[in-house]
Amino acid sequence: MTAQEAFEKFNQLRIAVIGDVMVDAYIRGKVIRISPEAPVPIVANSKKEDRLGGAANVALNLVALGVQTQLFSVIGQDEAGELLEKLVKSEKIGTGLVKSKDRLTTIKTRIIGNSQHILRVDTEQTNDINSSEEDQLISAVNLAMENGLDAIIFEDYNKGVLSERVISEIISLAKKRNIITTVDPKKTNFFSFKGVTLFKPNLKELKEGLSRDFRFEEFELFEQAVIDLEAELKNEITFVTLSEHGVYIKKGIERKVLPAHLRNIADVSGAGDTVIAVATSCLAAGMKPQEMANIANLAGGLVCEMSGVVAIDKNKLLEEVLNDSNGH
Repeated sequence: MTAQEAFEKFNQLRIAVIGDVMVDAYIRGKVIRISPEAPVPIVANSKKEDRLGGAANVALNLVALGVQTQLFSVIGQDEAGELLEKLVKSEKIGTGLVKSKDRLTTIKTRIIGNSQHILRVDTEQTNDINSSEEDQLISAVNLAMENGLDAIIFEDYNKGVLSERVISEIISLAKKRNIITTVDPKKTNFFSFKGVTLFKPNLKELKEGLSRDFRFEEFELFEQAVIDLEAELKNEITFVTLSEHGVYIKKGIERKVLPAHLRNIADVSGAGDTVIAVATSCLAAGMKPQEMANIANLAGGLVCEMSGVVAIDKNKLLEEVLNDSNGH
């Protein structure tokens, strides 16, 4: 399958994202003086901006690729929840958001003065969702599967939406219907995602998840870690992002390191969200793991060239992929 064919196929895909959603809020302004009340800067607020973050940013990347996207999460019945819902709807993302009076919607507010990040205030709740919230979430996702899904992305930010029960029940429902499952993990639930199609930790998450310390250059230790991970998870494909070392892809006995491309790195935030969105779309479109890894690697590099968290540009990515294959 050519990259061009895969990219065209994205428009027919239906992919769901399940995980922790949040609002990324930015208050920008000029530092005018130091406060008389405490030795802290006073920022004259000139602009407030609200963006989708967490699992919702993965959904944004899918939409940018042309994929029909649904987002599933649990949010609070609060002001931040209303704001989040409004942002989701404005981005043409289908929603399966469960609203709970017992939870807070995560909102991360960054104060930026004279283009410098001065402070971040997090409003959040990180305990696991309760059993009634789990029921509602699982049944919403199950309904989406009945209506036809090509893939499900689990996007874990350790904020409590992906409880062990939610993870195991959704994986088992997806397996029965042959739906691809992919994971962007965090430490707490690292080994809960048993039997998924693709598991995508970064190097730091791989080390933390296995409670080991090694460098990527210690390749035997790295490969042993991947082997032990697979023995525990029984996943089909392991895809490790290695920042400046590129990416590592393994399916069965086939494995390969794809080096990073030289980039003018402006900002790495949000790159992982782009990589999991692109990787899942490529797999669902029928690409082989190595081709998928190559395109996802290029996509991660592309978004790192932009400042702030931005979704991938599909045309730019295709151009990059075609240039890359011509260069080989």
